[in-house]
Amino acid sequence: MSDIVSEFNDYRSRMNEKLLADNNKVVKRIFNLDTNAYAEGALDVKTKELLGLVASAVLRCDDCVRYHLETCHKEGVTKEEMMESMAIATLVGGTIVIPHLRRAYEFWEALENHNLEI
Repeated sequence: MSDIVSEFNDYRSRMNEKLLADNNKVVKRIFNLDTNAYAEGALDVKTKELLGLVASAVLRCDDCVRYHLETCHKEGVTKEEMMESMAIATLVGGTIVIPHLRRAYEFWEALENHNLEI
């Protein structure tokens, strides 16, 4: 099985470098805003990432779901916390979110396996 975690991260890094090298002020500001929005504040990073995960699932953005899953995993979110958050996303977003729930579960398993290999 291909390593979906590495493939996702490699593609994301490569394309982000290209986008930022294009030197578009608006794109750079959006990237900066995104980085700062998820920094520690009144809410901790773990909570903000779970919020980002739920919003991304409801908006049905698989890349965003994967990004937030990986960051959640790094922040110590448990599988149970992730699944409870994804359950809320599925409730709010409706059954159209179920395919994204499936892919999120698959990616979470890959994250768990990826950490075992490192």
